[in-house]
Amino acid sequence: MSYTIGFAGKGGTGKTTIASLVIRYLAEKRDCPVLAIDADPNANLGEMLGLEADETVVGVIDDISANIEKLPAGVTKERLIESRVQQSLGEGRGMDLLVMGRPEGPGCYCYPNSLLRGVIGKLQKAYKYIAIDNEAGLEHLSRRTDRSIDYLFIISDPTAYGIRSAKRVLDLAKDLKVSRGVNHLLINRVKDGIFPLEEEIKKVGAQRVDYLPESKIIMELSARGEPINKLDEDTELVRMIYKICEDAKWH
Repeated sequence: MSYTIGFAGKGGTGKTTIASLVIRYLAEKRDCPVLAIDADPNANLGEMLGLEADETVVGVIDDISANIEKLPAGVTKERLIESRVQQSLGEGRGMDLLVMGRPEGPGCYCYPNSLLRGVIGKLQKAYKYIAIDNEAGLEHLSRRTDRSIDYLFIISDPTAYGIRSAKRVLDLAKDLKVSRGVNHLLINRVKDGIFPLEEEIKKVGAQRVDYLPESKIIMELSARGEPINKLDEDTELVRMIYKICEDAKWH
C-alpha cells in the first residue's frame, strides 16, 4: 500500500521548493520509488527536480481527442490515453514525474481529473510513496484521486495573511475529506528566527508546526533556474527538511 504526501499553500510561499526537497529525501533515504505528481497548473516541480515529462495529462487528452479518427483498430480512447500517460512519465533516480498540465482555452479539468484518478489508482501499485504538489485550492485534488492524503504539508509565508490562507486551505481539506492523516503547517522564509504571530498559528489548528529560515542559496538557485538537487545535503534548509521527514516516521 502506497503512502500519499500532499503539499498545498498559496502562491509564492515556497511550496514547490519544499515539495521537491521532501521528494528528494524520499528518493535518497527511503530507497524505494516515488511518484511525484505536479498537479499545479503553474507546473514547475519538474524543473526543481531536474526532470521533464514528455507530455502532460491534459496534452495527451487534447492530442488524442483531436485525432480520434486515427485510433488503432480495437483500441479504446481511454486505453490509449492511459498508455500514453504512463509513457509520458519523466524518469529520474528513485523518482518518476507525472505532470497534470493546464487546459487550453475555456475547457474544464473534469475529464482529465477523472482519467488521473484511474491512472493514479493503477500507478500507485508500483510506488511506495506518492507526492502531490497541488495548487492553492484543493478542489481539483479531491476529484483527481479517490485516495485521501496521509500527510498534508500546508506552506505559509511569515505573515498574518499567509497564515490565514493556510487556515482556509486546511478547512477546505477537511470539508472535502481530502486529508485524513497528519496536517503539518510549515512557516517558510522566517527571518532571524523572529516570528510574533503565535495566536494566528493556533487558529489554523494544524497538528504540527515548524519554522523554516529564509534561504539565500535557494533564492540564488531559483534566480538561475537550477534544480534543487544542486543543493548540498549540509545546506541548512535541506538538513531541516530531512529532519522533519525523519520525525514524520512515514510508513
